[in-house]
Amino acid sequence: MTVRVLFLGPLSDIAPAAEMNVDGPLDWAGLLDLVSPECADQIRSERVKIACAGKVLLDKAALHAKGGDEVAVLPPVSGG
Repeated sequence: MTVRVLFLGPLSDIAPAAEMNVDGPLDWAGLLDLVSPECADQIRSERVKIACAGKVLLDKAALHAKGGDEVAVLPPVSGG
């Protein structure tokens, strides 16, 4: 089964695509391997969050998405 990966906001401009379907399972290292070094640097930022199966991960390195899951890469939030 596949894992759906979504790059939201400005991250979609530097990711290979705004949405990707990849073979599961998908872990942190696998996510970083999907993208360019520039995009990987952005994703590593503390301000970028990762959600898996609808839950924001406290530790991005703990990412373990299985087939059928959706992984969202969430850009920094700004506003007031």
